[in-house]
Amino acid sequence: MARSFQLPTLLRNDEHGSLARPGFSLPHWTWHSRVVHFAAAAITATTLIGCDDGEGPTGSEAAQRGKTVYMSVCIACHNGDPNEDGTLGPAIAGSSLELIAAKVLRAEYPEGYEPKRAGIIMPKFPYLEGKLPDVTAFLAEVKR
Repeated sequence: MARSFQLPTLLRNDEHGSLARPGFSLPHWTWHSRVVHFAAAAITATTLIGCDDGEGPTGSEAAQRGKTVYMSVCIACHNGDPNEDGTLGPAIAGSSLELIAAKVLRAEYPEGYEPKRAGIIMPKFPYLEGKLPDVTAFLAEVKR
């Protein structure tokens, strides 16, 4: 039997256990969606604050655009350093455009490719289609 997480009574504002200030009601969200929304907000804040190492622009303009996309989207699962494994996603530095396009757009592997990890499914990100060459350029530049 699954056990649900219950907030302390002082933090609950309605019968669903929504976290809110007294007199202010939030929509009922599952615990999972709260975590996802928090993670998205944290990633956005990190991106807005900046992930630059202070050395200024290096590499091609395409790679710089690709770094922005990678740091905004990909680090939710992959490591901030594409040469290292992330919490869910493997190291992807140096990955080909064919592999990136197959995984990002179709959530599949190119024919003949041997996955680095089994059992973890990456969601599709079709809105990134036009940015994949930039991401690939960034991944090529950071490959050690």
